[in-house]
Formats: sequence, structure tokens, C-alpha cells
Amino acid sequence: MKEWMKVLRFWPWLAAISTGLMSTACFAPFNLWWLCWVALTPLLTAVWFSGADWKRRWQRDLLLGYVAGLTFFWSVFSWLTTVTVPGWILVGLYMGVYFAMWTWFCGLLRPRPRAAVEPVVEKEPEGLDAVTRRLIEKRGASLSEETRRRLVRDMEEQVRFGAPAVDPALRNSPWLSNVRNVVLAFFIACAWVTVELLRANVFSGWGWNMLGSALHAQWALIQIVEYTGVAGLSFVAAFVNVILVVTVRRLMLEMQVKPVKPHFDFVFGMLLVMGLVAYGIRAVQKTEATRTLRVSAVQPNIPREQKFNQEFAALTFGQFTRLSQIGLQSDPDLLLWPESSLPDVVLPETDSYRFVMDFARATKVDLLLGIIDQDERAAYNAALLVTEGGARTQGYRKLHLVPFGEYVPGRHTLPGLARIVGDQVPEDFGFGQEHTVFRMSKHDVQLAPLICFEDTIGELTRHFVRGGANLLANVTNDGWFKESAGSQQHLANAVFRCVETRRPMVRSANTGVTCFINRYGRITQVLLDENGSQFTEGVLSGHVAVPLTRSQTFYVQHGEIFAQASAGVTAVAVLFLAVGLVRRRRAE
Repeated sequence: MKEWMKVLRFWPWLAAISTGLMSTACFAPFNLWWLCWVALTPLLTAVWFSGADWKRRWQRDLLLGYVAGLTFFWSVFSWLTTVTVPGWILVGLYMGVYFAMWTWFCGLLRPRPRAAVEPVVEKEPEGLDAVTRRLIEKRGASLSEETRRRLVRDMEEQVRFGAPAVDPALRNSPWLSNVRNVVLAFFIACAWVTVELLRANVFSGWGWNMLGSALHAQWALIQIVEYTGVAGLSFVAAFVNVILVVTVRRLMLEMQVKPVKPHFDFVFGMLLVMGLVAYGIRAVQKTEATRTLRVSAVQPNIPREQKFNQEFAALTFGQFTRLSQIGLQSDPDLLLWPESSLPDVVLPETDSYRFVMDFARATKVDLLLGIIDQDERAAYNAALLVTEGGARTQGYRKLHLVPFGEYVPGRHTLPGLARIVGDQVPEDFGFGQEHTVFRMSKHDVQLAPLICFEDTIGELTRHFVRGGANLLANVTNDGWFKESAGSQQHLANAVFRCVETRRPMVRSANTGVTCFINRYGRITQVLLDENGSQFTEGVLSGHVAVPLTRSQTFYVQHGEIFAQASAGVTAVAVLFLAVGLVRRRRAE
């Protein structure tokens, strides 16, 4: 028993760890998406209902959030260890700060009673008059006859059945107010969206595995992102988490002050979720004019140890030729090769360039491939569209590079950091400058070339669509993560780009998930081997419905305005709370 009591002393920290682990379980390889509705509840409970004896409770709130953040980011991104252990450690240490910021805000909004709540009387009742008399003595003043009758009426049923008598002062608890609970959930959800917005943008950002991203496979729930982006889903999920916590707390109080009243706050939260479903069902029933495009996507499954080794160049060229011939049997309008397809830079004097041009002249097919480009300033992770038998080429240089993968942030200002991860990233890639939209040769189809994890960035993708793109094309190489959950998480975060923009996506991976996704975020075709594994060599051929209309969704036009508005609400709330805190301290 003593051992259990020792464990219970640490329940807030165990609750923080539980939130981190439950949040991880929402994503691949577990995909327990429904946990997103409850994952934050242990952490909220720890912040709001423990630590009253701490002099600086806000510091404890920060620590609880940081523990939850470390647990989440180190576990959900554990596949990073296949590339860089130091980078994995740094990612967790840095991103855990965002959880801490959120719990600090939750602590600021911790509901406080409007009046002192008297303790529950634990003694057995001795009759109605005796109970009432004790309450009168405890309150320190005599009550009017009308108040006495109200007390008797409120406690009559409790006393009759042997329930403990409770001071009606519990009615002043903020947890019993429907309006207060809804407002609390609104501000906490706005704060959650705010920290996710910061995580996706600060230091170039990494917006993988937002809370709302857990719903990627629930097509009826995710259609709203054409207005709100993933931030809208994260808002609803965080809102429901808060409502569940306050509902349980409210029920615990109402069990002492019967009868239990209607929980309109809980009903409101459930209606919010049902509204998403209703909108989603309606949205997927809409139709528009489309053009059928025949696409073949090659997945060579080249080991990362061989990919940039010149000794395997001839083998690589032969592999692409063989697989492409299989894809050409379906007479595709577009052939895709993955990111960094060839073993060296694609410049006129290189074997890789000559191989691509010879292939294009021989096949006359529009070929989109990932390459390494170079100029006098730097090397670039790039994409190339070769059309008209090699007579025309269009190039795009990657705009959003992977921190600690393609460049080291602060390499020249933080030399110590560069020494830690320098062996993984010896030189930085250069940043591209333009959202280049590719135009195919024979069809009114314009491609948004998204390289690697650029297909997980809504703000970047929408600029391509605003530039006229009606098909999203992702070339990637998730082979860096071997057979881990990294490629599945990549895909889960990418499907939202199709819903946000109402544009289909075709993906070609060296190793990972080669697939086609429709405008509703549904994966229509995926390359798998006979055992159902995505880690295979092969070709995926099929048809993609490309919209003919150039209509743009609200998200394409306005971007992350929902997340930005949430950040504005949070900033105003923090300002008001800070002013109130200063006034209270001056009054003391």
C-alpha cells in the first residue's frame, strides 16, 4: 500500500507522460485516431487539479507540459534515429517547449471559484433539523426562513437516503456553468492551435503530426479543412478534450448537489463534431468537370547506401529503364520518378543528364523526376519536367528544406551545433526562390512539383494552386527512414493538401508510399507487394481525375487565416491575463 501511495504522489507527472504516449498512439504505426479526442485530458487534469501547494505553480505547469512534449516528440519521431540520433534528441528538446507554452496558458485559465467552497460534511446525518442547524452554525449567522426552506429542500433527498450533506456554496463553483465551460474550451483550443502554428513556422517549422492530423483517414471529418486547414481539426479535437475534463469534474460536483443539470457544454461539443461529419458527407457529394490523366509512378526501392554511389550508376540507370518500360505499357500521359532519382547532379556534362535526355527522346513521354541541381552558389534539391522528347525542360528548386536533414539552422552562428550534426549534413543545400508551376505538353494540366515533405505544408502548396496548378505531384525518398513509421506519417500529413486545395495528388517514392490521392483526401491506389508491404520495387499505373475548373477554395485564397485568428485570440487573452495579474499584485 505504501508503494502505491508513493506512486500516487507522482500522478501528475505520470499523467503528463500518458498524454505524450496517447498522442503518439494517434499516429502510425498505431493509428488509434480516436485517442485524439482524449489524449490531452490527463495533462489538463494534472495542470488544473494538482500542485496547489507549489509557490510558483506556473513553473510546475511549464514542467508538466515539457514532460508531455518530450514524451510525444521523442516517441512519435523515433524513426529519426535511423538518420540522426543527435538530431532526434534536439528535435524533442526543442519541440517540447510548445507543449510547455500551452500548459502554461492552461494554468493561467485555471478556473477559480467565485466564493469559498465549504468542505463536505462527512458525518452521518442525524435528521433534517440537525443537519440544517450544523450548517447554520458553520456559516456563522442565522438564516432567514426562506433560505432555511431552500436549504431543507436542496438537502432533503440527500439526507433521506443517507447521502452526505453539502453546502450550497458549491453552486458557486465555476465548473458548474455551461457558458464558462464553453468559453474556457474555446480559449484553450485557440491556444493549442497557436502553439501548433508556431511549431509549423518558427525556425522554418516542422508541422508534422498536428492533433487534427490524426483524423487523416476519417474522410467525413476532414472536409472542413478546405476552409480552416488542419488547424480547424486541431481546434475541435482540443475543444472536445477540454469539454470532457470539465464534464467529469462537473459530474463529480453535481453528485453532491443533486439534481444533475443538463450539460449544454457537453452537448455543444458533440454538436461541433457532428457538424463536421454532416459537412463532410455533403462536401464529398459535390461534383465538377474533370479530365482523366493516365499516370505511371516508378518506385525503384534503391538502398540509401547505393543511391549516390557512382559505382552503382549503371545499375541505377538500368533499373529506371526496366521499371519505366513496365509503366509505359499503360501508355501514360505522365511518368514519375522519385526524389533525387539519379546518382549525381543533372547537368549537361554528366552521365545522369545524358541518360534522362536519351530516355525522353526515345519514349516521348512527359517525365517528372527529382534531381540534384547545382550552380556556382550551391547545390539544390530540385525537380525537372522533361517534355516534347527532351526539347523542353522546366525546373523547380525546393523552397522548404528539412532542418538538420538538408541544412543546419544557424550553422555559421552556432558552430557547436554544426559540430554535433555536421557528419549528417556536411553542407547545406540552397533554397529555391520561386513557386514554379510545370505545364504538361499535351493536356491542360499544370503540376505543382512538391519535393519530399513539401507536400505536408499547406501554405506552400496553396501558392502553387494560386499559380494555376490543378494537379499536385510529390516526388520523395522516404528510404532514409528505412522500414519505419516515417513514410506512413509523411503520407498521413500529405493527404490534407488534397482537401485544402481540392486538387488530386500523385506520389512517387524511392521507398515509402507511392500512391494516388483524390481531391477528398482518399487514397485511391497504392503500390504494395504480394505481402501488402509498401517497401517494394514496382510501378503504379492508373487514372487520375484532374479538375478542369480553376476555382479556388477558401483555404487556397486565404491560407492559415483560422490559425492566425486563433493566435490573435490567444495573444489578446494573454494580454488581459497579464494586466489582471499586475493589478492583483499591486493590490496586494
